[in-house]
Amino acid sequence: MVTRTTYRGLVALAALAVVTALPGTAGVAAAGEVPAYRTADGATATTGTPSAADAPRLTPGMHTDSIGRGERKYYAVTLDDRTSAYFSAVAAPRPGTKVQDYGDQLAISVQDSGGGTCGPVAHPSFHSGGAAYPIADYAVRRIGADRTDCQKAGPYYLVISRKGTAASGTGSWPVEIGYLTEPALKGGTPDRPGDGTWSSAAPAPPTDTDKRDARGGTGFNDAGSVAKGVWQDRIRPGEARFYRVPVDWGQQLNISAELPNSTLADSTAGAAATGVTKYVPNALGLSLFNPARGAVRDNNFVSYSGRPAATREFTAPVAYGNRLHPTGAVSAMRFAGWYYLEVTLNPGMAQYFPEGADLTLRVDVLGTAQAGPGYSRPTGDFSVTPTDRDMADKGQPAQGAAKSGTLMAVAYAGIGTGVTL
Repeated sequence: MVTRTTYRGLVALAALAVVTALPGTAGVAAAGEVPAYRTADGATATTGTPSAADAPRLTPGMHTDSIGRGERKYYAVTLDDRTSAYFSAVAAPRPGTKVQDYGDQLAISVQDSGGGTCGPVAHPSFHSGGAAYPIADYAVRRIGADRTDCQKAGPYYLVISRKGTAASGTGSWPVEIGYLTEPALKGGTPDRPGDGTWSSAAPAPPTDTDKRDARGGTGFNDAGSVAKGVWQDRIRPGEARFYRVPVDWGQQLNISAELPNSTLADSTAGAAATGVTKYVPNALGLSLFNPARGAVRDNNFVSYSGRPAATREFTAPVAYGNRLHPTGAVSAMRFAGWYYLEVTLNPGMAQYFPEGADLTLRVDVLGTAQAGPGYSRPTGDFSVTPTDRDMADKGQPAQGAAKSGTLMAVAYAGIGTGVTL
């Protein structure tokens, strides 16, 4: 079982490591530097194998590995016949790595001992015009009355492969692997919400005149917390910044990421001096992931030509029955917990914002929180607590969860130095 203490504790320790290394900066690197993805402190290093015969065994929690172009790696797991298992993979090429959109990607799947695939194969890929940033998704062994495959207890394999072109070079990509379990329900499985039970028309985003300061992280483990309202941060060309917001059962998320106009483009003299002439496709990206790091939407990019630009996302209400929906963006809204926003700025935006850009986040959580589906045991990451809501409302980064007790004592002892990919 992966509990809130175990799984979220690793996230908190990683975020504390940022504070230890860079006091007062919340993980923000020096000007001109784009920070690399920070893994969960305490994650277990492993090495997947080309053959299932000698695959390393994974336990619930976080693991790190690397993968080269054309490689396929196997990892062994033992699963029961009651618990669903989610296996996420985050590929985090170093900032500045060249990639090919759609062509460079991971393939993530779960297989039984006979080689049968358990559910869909995930294919996270890049969409920013050839620039690398962290990409993620999961594969699932799901227990359900509607399923006939992979329902028995026994040995299974997580299989991760990297497909790509020469554009990404021969170097390996760091990979963070998450293994998270979801318990069975006490009663029956809720039905899939019927069509027409919610509107897909996005309402206007919040328009608060007072912007609160957000502090985005390098990845899932040090993501900055945000709640309903308007938030501001800074982002550099070539950078990806992560934020997280608690979304409970029955609630919807309405978010917008915005850039202002470029003063260099507005000024004829400034444009001439800096060479600001280019339209930048795939300039600003907004990706959304669920609490198990499954992609809700990961290809939401907009172009930029010097004028204000925004990319938006509006989700289905969180419902257990969404997992039965054929549309991926709805199916991913299957449990409550922290949802993660990844905002990406294309390196080509340096012509407009050589010192970085002001980023505005408009966040709205719609609907009244409802009771959960009735899990047979505590669900840890698949829930929202009053502490979560308080952290989000105050804009506390992930390390705010560890500002008392054992975790803070560990941080003061200097143990949490963190791992950077």
